[in-house]
Amino acid sequence: MEVSNLTKKRIINYMKEGRRFDNRAMLDYRDISIELGVSKNAEGSARIKIGNTDVIAGVKLETGEPYTDHPDAGTLITTVEFLPMSSDRFEPGPPRIDAIETARIVDRGIRESGFIDFGKLCVKKGEKVWTIFLDIYSINDAGNLIDAACLAAVCALKDAVFPKYNEKEEVIEYGEWTTKKLPLTDSTPITMTFHKIDDTLLLDPIREEEDASEARLSIAVSGDKEIRINSIQKGEETALDKKEMFKIIDNAVVKFSKIKDLIEKSMSEKEKSDKRGRKPEKE
Repeated sequence: MEVSNLTKKRIINYMKEGRRFDNRAMLDYRDISIELGVSKNAEGSARIKIGNTDVIAGVKLETGEPYTDHPDAGTLITTVEFLPMSSDRFEPGPPRIDAIETARIVDRGIRESGFIDFGKLCVKKGEKVWTIFLDIYSINDAGNLIDAACLAAVCALKDAVFPKYNEKEEVIEYGEWTTKKLPLTDSTPITMTFHKIDDTLLLDPIREEEDASEARLSIAVSGDKEIRINSIQKGEETALDKKEMFKIIDNAVVKFSKIKDLIEKSMSEKEKSDKRGRKPEKE
């Protein structure tokens, strides 16, 4: 949805003074909060708030036949739904193109980083593997759903444990969990989306800034000592020059470390309060 000319002019005038509507610096995030284990029925779940933007992600695991070109590797299926309750822009029905694009950004960032060791999801080569269903839902859209969705996905995967699997009968006993975590690597992918308005780059836009955006670039990075770019998704019509690209990459590296530390802190706090071996509640 396009923003009014008056609102866009106000945004540009603010930026020329080095300000934003909420008084943040151009390349600062709003406050980020991470809540793990928000669903009693999912194998893993997370709720992410970036300012007033609110997103929930859940993980469910099933077993099934592998793809013929990857007979010894598990699979990942990612879906994103922008719920009508999160914004009057969204309507009931099939996923919109922006939800589909967000799902692809989330999925590609995870796959290209090598975050999931799909080979360890094989139960029996050519016959049975684990499939990870990653579902993401918007609760409130106050701008930058892409980054919130990507962060929720990573946190939900980190939170997930396998359900109990009856090898004799080859069935999953849902409602009972093991303490076995998903086979994840240290290559945690974090996606950051930068926008360009007039001649200014900004990060984590509120809804009005997002509507005024002339160029959008989502960059997924991962790594520890060495930061790697896993994927890039360009949006909107205006081009970004080389100088702007280097500025985006430099800032993405800085923000990556801060967000990764926030994830690790949340995981550590969750592990202290929940030693897993999660059991269903008694009636």
